[in-house]
Amino acid sequence: MNWADPRDNYADDAVVPSGLSTSDSYNTTYAKADAIIRGFHTQLAANTVRLPINPYTVNGSYWNSYTGAIDAAVADGFKVILSYWEGAAHKDGLVDDADAYWTMWNTVTSKYANNSAVYFEPMNEPFGYSLSAWSDLVAKWISNYSTVPKNRIFVSGTGYNDNVTGVCADSRFDGTYLSLHHYGFWASSQTSYSWWVNDLKSRIGSCASRTVLDEWGAPMTTGVNYNGAINGDAYIAYMQADSDTLRSLGMGSVYWPGLRNGDSYSMTTLGGSGTNLSLTLNNVTGMGRLRWSWGMDNQQWTRS
Repeated sequence: MNWADPRDNYADDAVVPSGLSTSDSYNTTYAKADAIIRGFHTQLAANTVRLPINPYTVNGSYWNSYTGAIDAAVADGFKVILSYWEGAAHKDGLVDDADAYWTMWNTVTSKYANNSAVYFEPMNEPFGYSLSAWSDLVAKWISNYSTVPKNRIFVSGTGYNDNVTGVCADSRFDGTYLSLHHYGFWASSQTSYSWWVNDLKSRIGSCASRTVLDEWGAPMTTGVNYNGAINGDAYIAYMQADSDTLRSLGMGSVYWPGLRNGDSYSMTTLGGSGTNLSLTLNNVTGMGRLRWSWGMDNQQWTRS
C-alpha cells in the first residue's frame, strides 16, 4: 500500500501521510502508524507500505517523529519502501536541490541501511531526466551508499516510472528491483482488456522478475464492480488486465493509494481520532482484484 499525504506527496514542506501530523511526537506517530499498518494487513492482506520522504521531512525536526511510522511498520512485520518526491514548486521531474537531496539520503541510510525490512527508491517519477542522465544519478546513489544491498534498492523506470526496459538493460543495476507505474487515466479511452495487457507488458519487457508495480490504481469510492462486464468502462478493463497480468508474471505491486484522505482512488477510509484509528474498505471488488494480483486464491475472481 502507498500511504500518502492528502495534498499528494509533492510538497514544499514536510510530507505528512494521512492521519499523521507534524505536531505529533515519535510515540504518537508510532501509535497512529501501528493502527493504520495493522488496518492495511487485516483489511487487505498487505505486507508492504511505500512512504514518501523529502528534504523538508528528513533534514528538519519532523524526522524524529516521522521515523515512528517507519519503525511501527517494521515492527508490524511490513517491508517499507522509502521514496523521494520532489517539491510542488518545481515538479519538473528533477532533484530540486542536490545538496539537500544527498544530506537527506545520508540521514536516511545512516539510520536504516542495516534494517533488512527497509528499501530505498532514489526518486519517484524522474521524468525530467533522459535515460542516461537518470541512470548516472542512480549509479551515483548506489556508489555513495555501497553498504546498502542492491536487493533493497528500487530503480525507477524512466519518465513517470512508466518504462523499465532501459534501466533493466544497465548492468550497473543488476541485482536491484525496478519500479514501474501504470494508470488507467493515461489512456482513459481504451476499453479493451487485451490493449491494457499489451500496454503493461510492453513497459516491462523481459524484466518482470525484477519489477514491482509500485503505483497503480483506479476509483474505489464510486461503487464500480471491478469483476463485472467491461461494457466500455476503461477502468474495469484496466483493473482486470493489470491484476491478471501481475498474477501471471508473478510480480509484486503496491497499490496507489492504500490511504490518502480525499482521494477517490483510496482503497480505505480513515476513521477514529487521536491514536484510536481504524480503516474501512471502500470497494470489495477492488480489494479482490488486488489480492488476485498478489497470487491469492481465497476468492476466484473471473474476467467477464
